[in-house]
Amino acid sequence: MFREPELIAAARRGPPAAAPRPALLFYCQHSLGIGHLTRSFALAAALLEYFHVVLLNGGRLPPGLPVPGGVELIDLPALGMDDGHTVISRDCAHDVAQAQSRRRALIAAAVRQVRPAVLLVELFPFGRKKFTGEILPMIRLARRQPGRPALVACSLRDILVDARPDQQHHDDRARWLADRYFDSVLVHADPSLARLEDSFHPRRPMRVPVHYTGYVVPARAERASEPRGERLLFSAGGGIVGDALFRTALQARLLMHQPPPMRIIAGPFLPEPHWQSLQQAIRGVAGVELVRQVPDMVVEMRRAHASISQCGYNTALDIVVSGVPALVVPYSTSTENEQSVRASRLAALGAMRHASAAALDAQRLAEEIDALLAFTPRAAALNLDGAAHSARRLYELHAKAACTASNWSATCVPV
Repeated sequence: MFREPELIAAARRGPPAAAPRPALLFYCQHSLGIGHLTRSFALAAALLEYFHVVLLNGGRLPPGLPVPGGVELIDLPALGMDDGHTVISRDCAHDVAQAQSRRRALIAAAVRQVRPAVLLVELFPFGRKKFTGEILPMIRLARRQPGRPALVACSLRDILVDARPDQQHHDDRARWLADRYFDSVLVHADPSLARLEDSFHPRRPMRVPVHYTGYVVPARAERASEPRGERLLFSAGGGIVGDALFRTALQARLLMHQPPPMRIIAGPFLPEPHWQSLQQAIRGVAGVELVRQVPDMVVEMRRAHASISQCGYNTALDIVVSGVPALVVPYSTSTENEQSVRASRLAALGAMRHASAAALDAQRLAEEIDALLAFTPRAAALNLDGAAHSARRLYELHAKAACTASNWSATCVPV
């Protein structure tokens, strides 16, 4: 019988150069910011080494965010969430009901056309409950497709929200759905910093295998180190909830004796009225620059004297990769605590400073900036190879499933 270690070694080599790559259908619904989409694009780029990748994009595609070359993108009528967690349409051609109906049809057509060997679902069932009506039919269709059923995996960030009013019911439901419909859960984290059980507490243990991949960061070309500049860099991810931080920064600047130059990167999703108001606020103010978005935040951070930002998954990793002295002010509400947990853990490692948004006024921010200018971060020894490891792991799981289905036939022989 073909031994599993040999199978895994063969899987790691990937398919032969001349062989058609198995199809992978990747569902991603980003609802508030762009973090989920950015991480999914980084994963999709790595998956191309092993798979033909088709990505179902359920949210607005921000201008200037490039789709990885070789990835086939299917844009669904865009839906999102407002800050009250209500599903809203981001597509002027459809209301929510129309968008949902059209999306279900497009998703079903994609499954039938692609016939994926692997179906990768971002966040669900640990989140995206309000999209269950399209996700579960997609999974069922992929599992019942002609030929071999799709292997179904979840792509999951490091820390989950665990402050919902119905959190226990949510966790129990997610555990049941994972065990019922999924073959694997890929947690894109270094378990030395964050483990799934830290923020996920079902009453019954989850049976589906969990794999820690390391953190996912976009692939970047090596660059020569540059000296840090003088300016402070302010950012808030996609920007949709960044206005308060930017306005507090402008007020804090007035309280500083010799304020450094500032560069504010507003983000593609900062609402247009807020963007226009910020433009008006800095008009004629020397030493303050406002830009909508940049191609690579890590490049900006490497050039900055210090960074002040929120603490989403991608922003936190940009800080770690760039090594910039950073103050994070995590986005937080009564039911959203993921960024605060991440910020406190990275601050405990000495990788950044951390301040609560609830206690942050202009005076406190000015004091925090003074402390930040004297701060030297410690390097965080985290596994950042999550994209490549996720791709290898999914191909290993696919190859094992394919060989098992073919009863360890000659198709399982390493090439």
